Parts: sequence; C-alpha cells; structure tokens
Amino acid sequence: MIRIEKFVVNPLGENSLVISDETGECIFIDPGFFYDEEKDEIRSYIADNKLTPVKITNTHCHFDHIMGVEFIRDEYGIPLHAHADDAFWIEAAQEQANRFGFEVEPIRPIDAFLSENDTIKFGNTTLEVLHIPGHTPGHVVFYNRETGVLIAGDVLFYGSIGRTDLPRGNHNDLISNIKTKLFKLPDNTKVYCGHGPETTIGFEKSTNPFLT
Repeated sequence: MIRIEKFVVNPLGENSLVISDETGECIFIDPGFFYDEEKDEIRSYIADNKLTPVKITNTHCHFDHIMGVEFIRDEYGIPLHAHADDAFWIEAAQEQANRFGFEVEPIRPIDAFLSENDTIKFGNTTLEVLHIPGHTPGHVVFYNRETGVLIAGDVLFYGSIGRTDLPRGNHNDLISNIKTKLFKLPDNTKVYCGHGPETTIGFEKSTNPFLT
C-alpha cells in the first residue's frame, strides 16, 4: 500500500507530495518547498519515517511547483523527471518567479523525460503516466491503478480546472484531455490536486461547472 503525505507550501499554497510504500522508498512530486521551516519539516518527515528518496517527478514545471527542486536534489542526490515539453519553464524559472514577485535560484535541466504511457517505479509501487496538456504543454498526471489514486497537478481541482492563460496554455486542449483521458478512470478515483483539497473523478464529472 502507498502512503501519500501532503505538504501545503510556499506563498501560493502549492501541494507538495511525498509518496512512499512498505519498502521505505519514496518519491517527491512537485516539490515547492520555499521557506526554511518547510525544508526543515520535510527533512524531519523523511528522517522520522526512515524513508529513502529515489526521484523527483513533476506534473509540470510552473515555478511554484519547482521552488524546492534544487533543495531536494542536493539534499538527497536524486534526479528530476518531467515532460520535455515543459523544459522551457525550467529555463525560465527565475524570470517566471520574478514576475510574481519571488526570487528563486536557477533550476538545473530535467534529468529524465516522462512521456505518455511511461511508468514510474519505486519500491513495490508503479504509477502510470498520462500526458494531459492544456495548463502547460508538458503537463502529466500519475495514476496508481491498485489504490485508485490520481495525482493531477494543476489539471483538475475541486470544482475547477487549471488556468490556461499562461504561455503555451490551451483551454480547449485541457478540457478535451480531461474528458477523454481522466474521465475514463473509475468514478471513485481519488484525485490529489496541485492546490486545494482532494476530490474524486465522479464528483467532478457530475458537478464541475467547467466540465458538465
């Protein structure tokens, strides 16, 4: 069984996740740790639970989701996995953050690229990769079929969807990908979002005003 620990971090209230299983191996998803106390909290969580981090996997590379990437890379010596179509956001991380009034350190390039139908493996756990462009061109989501859990990043929120007004966003693509890919998953699939509370596929199918 997997354990998902959510940390609400940085000034934008981004959800950074640590997913582990019974082997003690874990991955970071969208590490947005910004403040020193957030970094101390994650260090303590990893140490207290005797976890072994093996990789960083990002749903996408907007600056609030990568603020903690270099900290995690350096702290645990692990690589960053993300989609190639979001590499330009890594290159523009400082400029992107500055436009919103934040300073971040340069982010080194993505170490390994994720694509549709790839799998992310750690311990005894497998996550399936689905490419869901629209919020960003390289946005991916991670699905654990065994437990019925979807890590959706900023594609789908409780009662809402990701914004599409930033560079290379596309509203029509986002809506189409949610309906043709995510809404094919079981209704009881639990969805962890990049901001805000969790939801389910069934709930969003029936109530989300952007998608009904």
